[in-house]
Amino acid sequence: MAVFVALGAFLMTLAGGWTAQRVTDRRHLVLGLAGGLMLGVVGLDLLPEALRAADHEIHGVPAALLLFVAGFLLAHLVERLLAARRAAHGAVEHAAVHHGAAPPGAAGQETAGQTAAEHRHRSPEVGLTAAAAMVGHSLMDGVAIGASFQVGGGMGTAVALAVIAHDFADGFNTFTLTRLYGNARRKALAMLFADAVAPVAGAAASAFLTIPENVLGGYLGLFGGALLYLAAAEILPEAHHAHPARSTLLCTVAGAAFIWLVVGVTG
Repeated sequence: MAVFVALGAFLMTLAGGWTAQRVTDRRHLVLGLAGGLMLGVVGLDLLPEALRAADHEIHGVPAALLLFVAGFLLAHLVERLLAARRAAHGAVEHAAVHHGAAPPGAAGQETAGQTAAEHRHRSPEVGLTAAAAMVGHSLMDGVAIGASFQVGGGMGTAVALAVIAHDFADGFNTFTLTRLYGNARRKALAMLFADAVAPVAGAAASAFLTIPENVLGGYLGLFGGALLYLAAAEILPEAHHAHPARSTLLCTVAGAAFIWLVVGVTG
């Protein structure tokens, strides 16, 4: 039964990703909505759940909040390291072009410089890592569905409805994050499919897995911090950079409000 219900999450995840790729001609609106969805998921869903599950304190601060900050800093560190590596690689290519030793397919010094400027903050690895984290979160959602059905049918149905409602946002964000960092569409679709399958796999694995509540709370805190960094430092600035329109802001607010509605209905 848990696996059957998880198929609903599978379909909702695909629906979210399909929606994201169908509206790419309004990229700033997509990014604004994705940023709002991620903000809502972190502030209204992940962080409260993490605090409930891992409420013990370390030096006066809840462990979940410490891991939340650690997740934010970890995402920042990884993004900076990858950006520095790409900048160094671009500098090497630029020097090669300048000395007449351009790699095959290079279009000249000016083009190389423009490309480096356009993608200075766009490391494809960051997008793939973020999408992989979304897949891991969806796997945990599937485990939660399975565990809740072991407790009782009513509990299982409530958790399943919450997961299914959230998975539209998960699919939307997985596809958007992968594409935002310059990955090919086929990679974005592959990550979307992996995110869709993850709840089903998690529900099937729940018969053999038991995750301690404090470990789950710590994971949610860490994941929430990383997700907030991507929303605040990458997605929202990109959404408003070229199109500082009121409609973009409204999409961001709508995304956060949608998660609030989902949490209220399914909570």
